Amino acid sequence: MNQAGGRSGRSDRSDRSDRGRPTRGGGKRSDREQRTSREKPGEQRRARGAVSRGDGGSRSERAGRPSSRPRTGSAERGSANGTAAAQQLNVDDVDPGRLDPAIRADLRTLSKPNAEAVARHLVAAGDLLDVKPERALAHARAARSRAARVAVVREAVGIAAYRAGEWAEALSELRAARRMSGDPRVLPVIADCERALGRPQQAIRLLRDHDVSKLDAETYAELLIVVAGARRDMGQLDAALTVLGKGGLDRERPGPGSIRLWYAYADALAAADRRQEAAQWFAAAAALDVTGETDAAERAAELV
Repeated sequence: MNQAGGRSGRSDRSDRSDRGRPTRGGGKRSDREQRTSREKPGEQRRARGAVSRGDGGSRSERAGRPSSRPRTGSAERGSANGTAAAQQLNVDDVDPGRLDPAIRADLRTLSKPNAEAVARHLVAAGDLLDVKPERALAHARAARSRAARVAVVREAVGIAAYRAGEWAEALSELRAARRMSGDPRVLPVIADCERALGRPQQAIRLLRDHDVSKLDAETYAELLIVVAGARRDMGQLDAALTVLGKGGLDRERPGPGSIRLWYAYADALAAADRRQEAAQWFAAAAALDVTGETDAAERAAELV
């Protein structure tokens, strides 16, 4: 990870907005590739940065439904095979100096040779995250086999597992990282993993977590997007709209995360057949989206 990691994933057009680079929504990419994905809030966390290059999103990384079925037993397999995998992965040509300095600082508790090996695997994981997520996960697991007590490494494994669709392992690793670091910024991705595992009620409960008040505005918006998606999973469309409303719906005062939040709100309105309102909110999101992260403008035009 260099900078952060993961967005959302969608299962159908009407559900685009509620998917998460956590990760996770937003338009063009597969919500999952859009990341709590924002991944500029992947930047949300240094660890996400260690595993992803920061060019993704950091939203709930998927902010929506998983595009593949939950896999079982992967966490156990990863743990059991971690050492063997580490021996098979060649990182001799990887420059450990590319790892974010803040993440390298977290590796100071390790011996110098071990810290360098872990850094190489984290850099390799970041390079591969968008193109070969399963290979990126193998590198992250290799780093974990050498530094299982370092929070940033556990988070790196969690983000890589999330991007690879290994929801159970991602959930386990992100919970461990949070316990170790006390950092709540992984909450959107944790919530999206619960959705992916078919437990929307668990995702909804995370909005009442005692650390939610500590989240920055963008990460909080990502969490709202995931929780709204969980409400939609349960057929509670009105409740989803109410959840998204908590993030701020004043078009004169956009804030961090407003693009994806307003996109999600517009998508929910469209699902409720409130086409005119949906078009207005898609247009509002498009006006903020100068980099073309979403297809908000296209969707607004479709509804006019």
